[in-house]
Amino acid sequence: MDISLHITDWALTQPFRISGHEWINSRCLVAQLQDQGFVGRGEAQGVFYLDETAESIFEQAHAVTDAIRKGVNRQQLQALLPAGGARNAIDCAMWDLECKKAGKTIWQLTGIDPKPVTTVFTIGLEDSPEAMADKAAAASNAPILKIKLSAHKPYEKLAAIRAARPDAVLVVDANQGWDFDLLKQVLPKCLDLNLAMIEQPLPRGRDDMLEGFTSPITLAADESCLHTGELETAASRYDMINIKLDKTGGLTEALNLARAAKPTNCQLMVGNMVGTSLSMAPAFVVAQLCDFVDIDGPLLLKYDQTLGLCYENGVVSDIHPGLWG
Repeated sequence: MDISLHITDWALTQPFRISGHEWINSRCLVAQLQDQGFVGRGEAQGVFYLDETAESIFEQAHAVTDAIRKGVNRQQLQALLPAGGARNAIDCAMWDLECKKAGKTIWQLTGIDPKPVTTVFTIGLEDSPEAMADKAAAASNAPILKIKLSAHKPYEKLAAIRAARPDAVLVVDANQGWDFDLLKQVLPKCLDLNLAMIEQPLPRGRDDMLEGFTSPITLAADESCLHTGELETAASRYDMINIKLDKTGGLTEALNLARAAKPTNCQLMVGNMVGTSLSMAPAFVVAQLCDFVDIDGPLLLKYDQTLGLCYENGVVSDIHPGLWG
């Protein structure tokens, strides 16, 4: 088996802001595996809050290319690389290659039955409630909106968005930008806004006060649950787990985490780090096991992969076999 690695750069339609970070492009590591005339591909962005970049995960993946060429399989890969973007790109490429060599779809290999899913559309952070309401109103064809918030006027922004989009399902992502006092202030005020969920309100490693805390609105762990090794603690503090392939280090561990989370009674969500449809395709597999779906990365880009996922009013139906899986 041979492996090649390269970095791609995809421009966003506009700068994308969250609490503490801003992007103007999506830089991706692409791993390509070739064996017996078949080619498998996988794409990853890395986990930015763990200081991963396209360049750093390229170097990490490059360091194990000799082992990959000697025939490492997906199970051995889990021990060869830690969870993160480098393993994600290679793991997803391995799945794609397995499908092609076996002449089977990803659904046949995983035993998962595909169905259409409805993804959120993300409203990036803006300084004023009015600006965020305008963005929400412009996304009139999106039935579910994911609102990026910081500690600056969170309720005011949500109230403005709810007034602009009374029809939409609203979920919130604070990206670790709040503290416990702010969370307790915001929760009762937001009850009339009919929020479906609030994601990662508190910083990773500083959310132990959620142990035993009863929230009137569903709380989801993103940064606080990277992989199955962190599930037990996260499940004791949150009502939902957001699974991202860059965090888990690929589809193999993402499916492990989804299945391990089911007995905890936590709801599940699949998320993304803003990539192309090559990143979203394996996430679409995980989406089949989830209550909420966030695979809107390609909608934030100026261009996408050839044969990319098709988005119709937020609904994603299936993966084109010429793309992946």
